[in-house]
Amino acid sequence: MLYYLFDYLHKLNFPGAGMFQYVSFRSSMAVVFALLISTIIGGKIICMLQKKQVGEVVRDLGLEGQLSKKGTPTMGGIMIIISILIPVLLFARLNNVYIVLMLITTIWLGAVGFIDDYIKVFKKNKDGLNGKAKIVGQIGLGLIVGLTLYLSPDVMIRENVKIQKDDMTTNVVHSPAVKSTKTTIPFFKNNNLDYRDLASFMSSHRTAVTWIIFVIITIFIVTAVSNGANLTDGLDGLAAGNSAIIGATLGILAYVSSHVEYAAYLNIMYIPHCEELVIFASAFIGATVGFLWYNAFPAQVFMGDTGSLTLGGIIAVFAIIIHKELLLPILCGIFFVESLSVIFQVTYFKYTKKKTGVGRRIFKMTPLHHHFQKPGNVGLDAILQKPICPVPESKIVVRFWLIGIVLAVLTIATLKMR
Repeated sequence: MLYYLFDYLHKLNFPGAGMFQYVSFRSSMAVVFALLISTIIGGKIICMLQKKQVGEVVRDLGLEGQLSKKGTPTMGGIMIIISILIPVLLFARLNNVYIVLMLITTIWLGAVGFIDDYIKVFKKNKDGLNGKAKIVGQIGLGLIVGLTLYLSPDVMIRENVKIQKDDMTTNVVHSPAVKSTKTTIPFFKNNNLDYRDLASFMSSHRTAVTWIIFVIITIFIVTAVSNGANLTDGLDGLAAGNSAIIGATLGILAYVSSHVEYAAYLNIMYIPHCEELVIFASAFIGATVGFLWYNAFPAQVFMGDTGSLTLGGIIAVFAIIIHKELLLPILCGIFFVESLSVIFQVTYFKYTKKKTGVGRRIFKMTPLHHHFQKPGNVGLDAILQKPICPVPESKIVVRFWLIGIVLAVLTIATLKMR
C-alpha cells in the first residue's frame, strides 16, 4: 500500500519518495516492521491467550523438563501471521502474482492451523482437526499454487542468461520469457530438470500431462514441508529458529534469481518480477525472529499448528515459485530428518510387531528431537539408546540451529558446486 502511495509521490517529485522504488529499502523496512510488530503485539496476545485459558495440554512422556510446559499459552502462530501480513501489505507490490500467492498461502494454512488448534484447546479434543480434513486443506492450497503458476501469464522465466563484455560496455543477453516447468537440481553442471521429460511418453498430450505432474508434485511438497515443520515444533524455539534460517536462504535465492547479472553469473534461471519475494522473505524473517523473543527457552508461548503449518507451507510455496524445490531436502534438512524419524519409527514398529508379536523401536522417541530428551537404558526397547543422559532442551535447539545454518550455507553453495 505504501509502495503505491510513494510511487505517486515520486511522480510528483516529492523528496525521498524514490526510496520505495528500491527492493533493498523496502526489504529492510519489512524486516524492521515485522520485528517490531511481533515484539509489540506479542505480549498483548500472550495476555489475551492466558485470559482465554488457551494453555498447552501436556502428557507425561518422561521427557526432561516436559511438565514445566503445562499451561503455557499456545496458538502463538497468530503473532507470526500478523507480523508477516502487515509489512508485506505495506511494502510489497500487491499486483505481483508471486506476492498474491504467498499471501494466499499464509492466510490459507493459517486458517487450517487455527481450526486445528481451536478444536484442541476450546473443544478439548486432543486430536484436533481430522487428519483427512487437514490433508484436504493442504491439497487445496497445492492446487491453487500449481494451477496459478500454470495459468497466469505473469509467471515466466528466462533461460541461458549470458553476459557479453566488450571493451567499454556490458551487454546482457538472455532467451525470451517462456512458461517453464524446469527446476534446479543441486550438484549437477547442467542443473535443470524439466518435468516435461517425465511425460515424454505422452506425445500429443505432453504439455497437459507435464502440468498435471507439476501440480501433483506441488501438492506433495506443500503437504510434506508443512507437516515436517509441524513435527519439528516440539521444543522451545526449534521450529521458529530454523524457519528464520531457511527464510533468509530463500530470500537470497529469490534475489539472485530476480537479478539478470547474478543469474547469468551463477548460470541459473532468471525469474522476472520475483524480487518482490525478497520483501516477503524479509517480513518472514522479522516475524519468526520476533516470535523467538517470546518462544526462546523457556517459552512464554507456543506457535501451535497455527504457526507451524503456516511456516512450512510458506517455505514450500516460496521454493516452488523460484524453481528451487529440489533444494528443500538440503535446506529443510531438519524438517526432513524429523519426518523421516517418525516414518522409520512407525514402519519398523509395525514390521517387528507383525513379525515377532512385539513391536520394537529405532529411536527412544520420535520426532527425533525427543530422542535426545529421553534417558536411555531404562527398560526401553529402542535400538538406539545413546545419549544415555538426556540433553538439555536449550542445547538441543541450539545444535539444531547450527546444523540448519550449515545446511543453509550448503544450499547456497550448490549454485556453484557443479
